[in-house]
Amino acid sequence: MLQTLFTVALGGAIGASARYLTNVATMRLLGGDFPWATVFANVAGSFCMGFIVVLFAHRGLTRHAPFVMTGILGGYTTFSAFSLDTISLWQRGAPLTAGAYVAGSVALSLAALVAGMAVARGIYA
Repeated sequence: MLQTLFTVALGGAIGASARYLTNVATMRLLGGDFPWATVFANVAGSFCMGFIVVLFAHRGLTRHAPFVMTGILGGYTTFSAFSLDTISLWQRGAPLTAGAYVAGSVALSLAALVAGMAVARGIYA
């Protein structure tokens, strides 16, 4: 149990660091008018989660799930930031943008998870 906790913590540090770098790169490329970094992190993380769940199942690697899925992807994806971004858009007087952000983020993340699973199944079919 303690070893698993440490591997999750290490994965979380890796994921959080990658998330920070995603924020920096996205702000430099696209600016800060819309929370693109959060959208990207959640969609990319969802794709990776879908891909990895199939990969681990086919390769018998489920013992690595806490490190990768809970740690790295949990540290990288950002539901709390998503929630804050939504309320910030709303409070700035952009309720339609906030609604589009919620709908788009959820739809794209779900689609990305399904796409990740489909890619992995195509590889391991």
